[in-house]
Amino acid sequence: MSEEHPNQRRLQGSEYVDDTGAADPGLLAALQRYAAEPTHPDGYPGVLQALAAARLLVPVVAVLGESEVGEDGLERDKSSDMAAVLLTGADGRMALLAFTSTASLTGWDPDARPVPVAAHLAAATAVQEGASALVVDLAGPATFVVEGEDLHRLASGWRPVRLEDGSWGWLGTPPDGSLDSAAGEETG
Repeated sequence: MSEEHPNQRRLQGSEYVDDTGAADPGLLAALQRYAAEPTHPDGYPGVLQALAAARLLVPVVAVLGESEVGEDGLERDKSSDMAAVLLTGADGRMALLAFTSTASLTGWDPDARPVPVAAHLAAATAVQEGASALVVDLAGPATFVVEGEDLHRLASGWRPVRLEDGSWGWLGTPPDGSLDSAAGEETG
């Protein structure tokens, strides 16, 4: 038994310890269906449903903190930090990048370090960073964008579900904790 000190923190292990870096087969299939037929009524919500249960890889890259010029006149890194990647669109809005597999991530940037996270945590990070969207697989094979209310619901841990009438809705607990409006919010 180990003694814990008041200022000592224990780190939780990753739930993805045995992760091979491969894409979730269900998510990959949903992305491929959506790319082939984006107007299909089940396309967008089907990807959201698969995404809500999937692991994503958020790229982390080194960002120069300080540099210095050596006696030889060459500039050298003095310090650097690791940061998640936010993409700024032509309209000025930001998006957090995430990837389904190490293959899709390295297709975008072979030097980026993959950090495996549950999709809802990637969405929550996007929201916390002030991003308007979560962009999945920017380099392909099929790019998918989650934004607006769908991004916020995904970040809150809500899950898309098929309703009895065949339409799609979100299942989750609203921020106020009430249960009367927890289901039935229609999605794309």
